[in-house]
Amino acid sequence: MSQNSAAQPLRLPKVSMRRRARRSVTRHWTLYLLLLVPLVHLAIFKYIPMANGVIAFKDYNIIKGVWGSDWVGLRNFQQIFSNPVFWQLVKNTFLLSFYAVIASFPVPIILALALNEIRQGVFKRTVQMVTYAPYFISTVVVVSMTIMILSPQTGLVSHVTGFFGVEKRDLLADADYFRHIYVWSDIWQTAGYSAVIYLAALSGVDPSQYEAARVDGATRLQKIWHVDLPSIMPTAVIILVLAVGNIMAIGFEKAYLLQNPLNLSSSEIIATYVYKTGLINADFSQATAIGLLNSAVNLALLVFVNFVAKRLTGSGVWS
Repeated sequence: MSQNSAAQPLRLPKVSMRRRARRSVTRHWTLYLLLLVPLVHLAIFKYIPMANGVIAFKDYNIIKGVWGSDWVGLRNFQQIFSNPVFWQLVKNTFLLSFYAVIASFPVPIILALALNEIRQGVFKRTVQMVTYAPYFISTVVVVSMTIMILSPQTGLVSHVTGFFGVEKRDLLADADYFRHIYVWSDIWQTAGYSAVIYLAALSGVDPSQYEAARVDGATRLQKIWHVDLPSIMPTAVIILVLAVGNIMAIGFEKAYLLQNPLNLSSSEIIATYVYKTGLINADFSQATAIGLLNSAVNLALLVFVNFVAKRLTGSGVWS
């Protein structure tokens, strides 16, 4: 009898999920309290306002309110698709976002790899500071600097090109140059900050891999190609997936500030059009419908790109 009972495995009492959760909250209540602040922020400013998206299916009247306005179904969306301006907005938004993703994605990686190879501490810290500092400059200040530098009368670019006998041009007044100005000024502002993420990934590389590469006679370029790049690939894939997922949600502020009547054919994007339609023209239903449609496209892109990334590289934002 004693032998049979000794042979049986020890069975621990089952603990309910509610009890485990209560025990975890009791033990780590300070961490949960810290987590409560961003959760409340998300609930108030992100999730609760989603309910007002019903305006897209109504003829919104500010007097009747969100829920008292007349229901019109898909009429606002039909008006959007029948508006020829909408397809130009989609084209401008996609081209600007795609250009920004393609141009800005490799720059932080190259900068991080170059900084990782620098052994001189003072020079490395100086380069990091110079490339990282622009991230903390306000977008309004960056746009003001860009306008001053590109001014045809007093700008630095006009003085340099004029020295070589090139005719002065107002680049911001030319729609063909708007995307280049937007993207490369954005890269200057954000490349240093984005490189920090890749530097953090490179700091986690096992030193034995570098030793093995050195023993095998690998050059610096071979070490970067076979050791550094594979180590930061999961991080790069996640950043690329998130960037492509937001390809139709490019920022409003900078595009609106760089916008003028002469470059409007390239600078008018969905975000600026929604602002003008909703706040300036007070057509809240149309603006909400465009924004809702844009969010749906972003969600579909995010899911698709994450699926492709999982298939090709084995890593993504979620499983």
